[in-house]
Amino acid sequence: MATRPPILQPGDTIGIVTLGSPLEASVIDARISTLLDMGFTVVLGQFVYAQNGFLAGTDQERAADLMAMFENDQVKLILATRGGVGVAGILPYLDYESIRRHPKIITGYSDMTILLNVLYQYTNLITFQSLMLIDFQLETPPYNFDQFFTATSTLLSPRLISNPPDIPLVSRVPGSVTGPIVGGNLASFVDNLGTPFEIDTRNKILFLEETHEPINKVYRYMNHLKLAGKFADCIGIILGECTNCQLAYGKSYEDLINEFVVPLGKPLMTNLMTAHGTYKAAIPIGAIANLNTINNTLTILEPTVSV
Repeated sequence: MATRPPILQPGDTIGIVTLGSPLEASVIDARISTLLDMGFTVVLGQFVYAQNGFLAGTDQERAADLMAMFENDQVKLILATRGGVGVAGILPYLDYESIRRHPKIITGYSDMTILLNVLYQYTNLITFQSLMLIDFQLETPPYNFDQFFTATSTLLSPRLISNPPDIPLVSRVPGSVTGPIVGGNLASFVDNLGTPFEIDTRNKILFLEETHEPINKVYRYMNHLKLAGKFADCIGIILGECTNCQLAYGKSYEDLINEFVVPLGKPLMTNLMTAHGTYKAAIPIGAIANLNTINNTLTILEPTVSV
């Protein structure tokens, strides 16, 4: 069983870090104001406002900020400002044994998902593909906050992950499988194949999503995962949106699903609203889930935080 981080409670302290690309200080400050208005306390990483070209500080600086948050006993939630690029650069500089001794909630999506899966693989910690600091604003749909706080601030179990009303989940290949759920951003995982930090899909339910890529490049990513054995190793597949992905040679994301993913023969569910889309389901990386593509349900079978 994976380690469940302590539950997030009203008034808790949230640690803010920037682990990939930089974010404008004005945006960071506006989102922090939202957290303060919600009653939370906030502490900032030393390099949260840093900018080194397309990265927020050096790899070592960003890693040091993350470790400081894990080792700060007051911090209950680690919230990245954004994803972007470069999160994988901090992975060699993390103290995984220290993280194992200081489990806490960490959440994000996009390039953050390589870190979330590595933390699960190296420390057995349940992590969350869910909101980042940039999402804490008045315009964020209530669905997103409901998903986030249900996963991190309640012991609800089992928890059915459903899309917002009138947006159906779509089951494509029938079956029912149970196991830990892993995954996130497709390109981020492809970038780390062949490294000590590549995603482990053995006996796992694999979730994938992508954004702002032409479909021929999405095919290239998918085929790379296939050749690396990641689809053969997994027991089921969930696909989220391909947000703002462009047609290529007349082929769409729907075509890619039908022509490439369905023939893999694994229980397959598509159209899950999460990550880069408007609506963001909270996916607990490492938690035991049941994917039932006969009944068209995705159920998290255990609490994802602890008291």
